[in-house]
Amino acid sequence: MAFSSKKRKDTEGEMSFLEHLEELRWHIIRSVIAIVVMMIAAFIFKNILFDKIVLAPKEPDFISNRMFCEFGRYVAGILNLKNPDIMCINTQPPNLISIKMAGQITTHIVVALVAGLIAAFPFIMREFWLFFKPALHSNEAKHARGAVLASSLLFFVGVLFGYFLLAPLSIHFLTNYSISESVVNQINVRSFIGTITSICLATGIIFELPIVAFFLTKIGVVTPAFMRKYRKHAIVVIFIVAAIITPPDVFSQALVALPLLILYEVSIFISAGVIKRKTKEHDAFMDNDSSAKT
Repeated sequence: MAFSSKKRKDTEGEMSFLEHLEELRWHIIRSVIAIVVMMIAAFIFKNILFDKIVLAPKEPDFISNRMFCEFGRYVAGILNLKNPDIMCINTQPPNLISIKMAGQITTHIVVALVAGLIAAFPFIMREFWLFFKPALHSNEAKHARGAVLASSLLFFVGVLFGYFLLAPLSIHFLTNYSISESVVNQINVRSFIGTITSICLATGIIFELPIVAFFLTKIGVVTPAFMRKYRKHAIVVIFIVAAIITPPDVFSQALVALPLLILYEVSIFISAGVIKRKTKEHDAFMDNDSSAKT
């Protein structure tokens, strides 16, 4: 079997390029195995995967749809609005169709694969962390110890954000939008599920911004001063990204842009912390070097 991370630490000298490739290959293999195991579990529990999770946001009794409706009625009562159901979404769920003979089985496989990827994400991050960890200094490994947990939490928060907030709004807008009364929406199940999964994966990846800022600062690509200088440009990019992954309405775009703006500010704070720590370590090294010379 390949060299393990523990064995690599015990081996004196640097590993060759082929040994690094062999090590990386086994980390990838273990990650793929984790995805396949989770995929099989998701494939087996078909009813829960589709009826309780994937297709649930289109139903009126979905928790987000009910909360939007109740909030709208509460606001309408305060403002004495004539239409109390102005924020009630997905009150008439669309009927989904499959237009290909193998459409449902292929949809089942693809959704199970996506579910397996999401469920195995912490294990995948751990495998790649074990691969890169021996290349770090002891103090760097100590400070980055919580990277796997933090990245996993941010990813799941992003996925849940997309699932509970963006997905219901997108379903309501896209399934009810009409260019003419003579055109009837008949939603293909692959198109429906593709929209849901792309939204959830996109928000999960976008929520990794603080982790990306941490590592880019560690390798010297970005600095907090750089991020502050180009804050206005970042705001424009954030709203463009929000417009891409949401329906073309102001409310949905603002709903995505707000947490992204917060994450950007958090990333600046994290980057500043990394720079401060690197400066402190450099000063400590220079002091030790000066005392050693004297």
